[in-house]
Amino acid sequence: MMKSIKTSNIFTNMPDSLPSGKADFLLALSDAKGSSISACLDAEYLINEKLYSAEHFIQEPSPVVVTRAIHNLHPFASLEILNLGMERLPQHSTCALSVSEEMPLGCQNFNISPSEKLDARAIFTKGADAGRRYELKGNYLILAQSTNTPNTEIEAMLLALGYACNKGASKANHSNLDSLSEEMSSFEKLSLLGERTLLFYAGFILEASRRFHVVLAGGFEMAACLLVADKLREDIFMRVKSDNITLATTRWALEDKNSDIRAYLSELSYIPHAIFTDFSFKSSEITTLHQYDKGKVQESAGVGAALAYASQNQLSTQSVIEQIEYLIYTM
Repeated sequence: MMKSIKTSNIFTNMPDSLPSGKADFLLALSDAKGSSISACLDAEYLINEKLYSAEHFIQEPSPVVVTRAIHNLHPFASLEILNLGMERLPQHSTCALSVSEEMPLGCQNFNISPSEKLDARAIFTKGADAGRRYELKGNYLILAQSTNTPNTEIEAMLLALGYACNKGASKANHSNLDSLSEEMSSFEKLSLLGERTLLFYAGFILEASRRFHVVLAGGFEMAACLLVADKLREDIFMRVKSDNITLATTRWALEDKNSDIRAYLSELSYIPHAIFTDFSFKSSEITTLHQYDKGKVQESAGVGAALAYASQNQLSTQSVIEQIEYLIYTM
């Protein structure tokens, strides 16, 4: 009998799951400080199962290979890319066009330039508008991202908003904290310290969750996204429909000693539905995949929610590993 994939509640460790049915999958792309071509490659591979901008993934395979493998075994209702400010756009995907071109049906491009000064309110509003208009194809929605912002920057952002669980944030590791004042609004502070994807998704989930279930795919960064949304809702006098929001991450991210996801989530004004999936590459013949079990690969490309989706749909650990190995061998 093949071993099933186990998903549990972050707070209780009791068996838990995503909603039943098919999920739409949205992957946000945004250039971050020091970012590489990885976000572009993730988008190309997720949509096309092929890399056009590079011949191969460097070092260990990106988590997007896991997400794509699960899509091959039990397809998502839809796969879409959100361009939230990319210098280099992925080829052969719906966001691979300039903002001046007429966008085809299904293209998600929000005219956000990676070189512009950050306007937190404008990006949050664009996210809220997108969440209000989004037409669900399946039963619920997964929001993922391929932008890895340094932990210290996220911690500084949360510190600026008044949260208390920031271990590493200080003026010493983020100079923009010196520019803040008590008179500044949350949006003004986030214009100095915010990150585009988290701001966009914060607006998106507040609106979209009023109509259907939304899953944030990720650990530390997506926990921060919930905290940003919880703070900004006070500025726009809006309630959080928390029973329609789930955070889905991996055991690898939950055990990361550099971020305490449980502690961050405990800062919310509500008790969130948060789950993690216990998945291991122990039986894989590809040694680079063992880096995941050692906590040496940062979660991205929605891998936490993808694994929970696999668990909900009764995919076995071995079937997922075999599909991942096949994709790597044929890449």
